[in-house]
Amino acid sequence: MNHLTLDGLPQGQHQQVDDLKSLFLNDTPLLDVRAPVEFKQGAFPGAVNIPLMTDKEREAVGIKYKQQGQDAAILLGAKLVTPELQKQRKQQWADFFRQHPNGVLYCFRGGLRSQISQQWIEDQCGVDYPRVKGGYKAMRRFLLDSIERIAASLPIVILGGRTGSGKTRVLKQFSNAIDLEGLANHRGSAFGPTATPQPTQINFENALAIQLLKAEHAAYPFVIVEDEGRNIGSIGIPQTLFDAMQQAPIVRLDVADDERNQISVQEYVLDIHQQFLAKCAGEAEAFEQLSKHLLGSLEKIRKRLGGERYKKAREAMQGALQDYRQSGATDAFSALVNLLLLDYYDPMYDYQIAKKQHRIVFTGSQKDVIDYLKRYTPEEIQT
Repeated sequence: MNHLTLDGLPQGQHQQVDDLKSLFLNDTPLLDVRAPVEFKQGAFPGAVNIPLMTDKEREAVGIKYKQQGQDAAILLGAKLVTPELQKQRKQQWADFFRQHPNGVLYCFRGGLRSQISQQWIEDQCGVDYPRVKGGYKAMRRFLLDSIERIAASLPIVILGGRTGSGKTRVLKQFSNAIDLEGLANHRGSAFGPTATPQPTQINFENALAIQLLKAEHAAYPFVIVEDEGRNIGSIGIPQTLFDAMQQAPIVRLDVADDERNQISVQEYVLDIHQQFLAKCAGEAEAFEQLSKHLLGSLEKIRKRLGGERYKKAREAMQGALQDYRQSGATDAFSALVNLLLLDYYDPMYDYQIAKKQHRIVFTGSQKDVIDYLKRYTPEEIQT
């Protein structure tokens, strides 16, 4: 028996796709018709949210469904989505289709909402736009399963090195590298946050899974990831991947302190300042946000620094910020960075790496490490 949609049209007469792997490998354009609150909680890279219902409409229909069943919920939905709103949403979906004729759409489970959306696009464009069988829920499950499977089977090489060694710069030289900190939008330390928020845990996992799928599809002999703790800011590395990372061979960068200092000032001060400039209304606001960011990051390690070192570091930070604002000079930052690198971060790193000495298979400069990773296979790395 066919139930009715908001249009009074029978369900189940439109095409579906279920090759989820191809969708992600091919970066298929994704039209997400779930409510904004669902999209905010978790989405796929590049997906566009043009919802069938607003959050309030979805909530009202959901309550009606629980209380009185599907038919009553459909009737309420038809009442809430007025002809004017329907016309507006049809036009938005039609615009998406014209820009992305090779795309697909989905709701949470691939059911009523996506079927209605298909019908409305057909009404507007005369095209049967495919929906994903099982919807977001099936896609999400597929990606989680992919992380578990690939992380347990694809060889991993860890890129290690002290803070400021330029590990991310090395990763960018390789197509078989996965930048976990880039995906997490965080550099993994007290000074790790950027000018923009981290993704949700779900979004991080979705993006990570897609990169693993692409690495597997490319038949890379191994993937390179940076040496990380269990968490990158507020983001947790999936347990299966983290377990594999704890067993993987380590290739270690050995970079001179002066070069580490330059890299750190560039990445933790100048690059972050540029991010705030792009985000804020003007120079004054950007500098205020940069100051708040750097002083707040320093505050996070106050207890570990101890009272005297923290006081000295804060005074140095305030002086460096003042010099930078007045003249653009970064010399004062360099002195502070040396204090933090040599007196704070290096002892912590040395303690951690001492427990991993048996896994280190190569140590060298950036050039030497790049040459090494380009030259060797996993079997050779492990011998």
